[in-house]
Amino acid sequence: MAKTKKVLEAMDGNQAAAWSAYAFTEVAGIYPITPSSTMAEYADEWASKGKKNLFGTPVKIVEMQSEAGAAGTVHGSLQAGALTTTFTASQGLLLKIPNMYKIAGELLPGVIHVSARSIAAQALSIFGDHQDVMAARQTGFAMLATSSVQEIMDLAGIAHLAAIKSSIPFLHFFDGFRTSHEINTVEVMDYAVYDRLLDRDALAKFRARALSPNHPVSRGSAQNEDVYFQTKEVSNKYYLAVPEIVEDYMKEISKVTGREYHLFDYYGDKEATDIIIAMGSVSECIKEVIDYKMKNENKKVGLINVHLYRPFSVEHFLKALPKTVKRIAVLDRTKEAGALGEPLYEDIRNVFYGKENAPIIIGGRYGLSSKDTTPGQIFAVYDNLEKGLNAKNNFTIGIVDDVTFLSLPVTKEINVGDPSTSEMIFYGLGSDGTVGANKNTIKLIGDNTDFLAQAYFAYDSKKSGGVTRSHLRFGKKQIRSTYLVRHAKFISCSLDTYLTKFNMLQYLNEN
Repeated sequence: MAKTKKVLEAMDGNQAAAWSAYAFTEVAGIYPITPSSTMAEYADEWASKGKKNLFGTPVKIVEMQSEAGAAGTVHGSLQAGALTTTFTASQGLLLKIPNMYKIAGELLPGVIHVSARSIAAQALSIFGDHQDVMAARQTGFAMLATSSVQEIMDLAGIAHLAAIKSSIPFLHFFDGFRTSHEINTVEVMDYAVYDRLLDRDALAKFRARALSPNHPVSRGSAQNEDVYFQTKEVSNKYYLAVPEIVEDYMKEISKVTGREYHLFDYYGDKEATDIIIAMGSVSECIKEVIDYKMKNENKKVGLINVHLYRPFSVEHFLKALPKTVKRIAVLDRTKEAGALGEPLYEDIRNVFYGKENAPIIIGGRYGLSSKDTTPGQIFAVYDNLEKGLNAKNNFTIGIVDDVTFLSLPVTKEINVGDPSTSEMIFYGLGSDGTVGANKNTIKLIGDNTDFLAQAYFAYDSKKSGGVTRSHLRFGKKQIRSTYLVRHAKFISCSLDTYLTKFNMLQYLNEN
């Protein structure tokens, strides 16, 4: 199939998710929560301007007074036969869990887009990790992960297509702030592609199941010990079908975009001995490190980037895994206190349970509350892996743990990005206009020049009056550096007191 004509646009991850979601959505039950709010805002703005979905109508936006109310709206709307979506994060997702069990149990093809965020525990944090989505993995929703703004644009629609075809609801997630608010130049998906791939027969069957006085059915009953177990197990066949459905849609999207996607994407040496397994934005950083290690250190290393996390397909995972792998490090962006290991690590260990000549498998945590994950930390993970049986398990990267001594030391912080990429840091005062100006600048570059552009904005949760740091990159090649600028060729400061307050030149490039 010929690729469709490229339309390039600079946008953030939330806009990319909203773009795909809008095509398939008839009703959106919304309630704002950082960092997911702008997904609903985009949908609301487009609906108010009359933008049409695949079915020729603007999306009906229903804003509720709580996340639980939004979840109830989604459940009720799906029962009535309308394709329904919501956008959320953190405690907002947790408040939807009771409804999520019902939506999954009743085989309703709803979709939730989550800009994954920390859970308020010892303190609240508005920043990103996978604690929220990991707390919802038992609900029965299929879970699809994306790693970059382009991946969101390419794959978010699959959550809707696969939900409709499989009757299993989907939760599509990506890293809060790091991906949701990162502006990047992406190829925009043509709605005609979605229109061609939509399973109209499956959609008609969903509509036919809608609650209606014309064909009354019994729903929401109570069951006892005589039948509950059996009816719970009946759903198995639907979940067993999901991996192949998603894989088929990924093949179709790969043909259209020219970018290859699978449930588990492998990157690196085909005969790798040491690999990392991860989900989310860290995958892009790992790819940069792999390129460096293969070229400059002659190392046989690789990465498996997980897309379909639930249902977890052992068959597709093993197909992606090089036969030569001897050591595996699994990175989780969450902490499950008291557990033997984090969720993805436990799943990977389970894959190899009882298998002969299984690789050494270790696990570690990274990036909680948007803690920056740098190439130096990934080098440390690979260095730790090389120790084999002496490698530290249950490790952390990105912090110095002087209490339980689980952290890996960072011994080198090499610039693994493309040397031709221009990198800049702008220090500003919250609400002084620096961030807004930089957003406009990077969009102008991305939309009106032949440069590819990336922007990420770091600020504290107080926002107004606090220090802001705008991290801008642009260049001729794809920008995969999903971490703060550390080798700036230009640094700007809009408040003179910052010169004595911060080490302004810490991340200035050499020479």
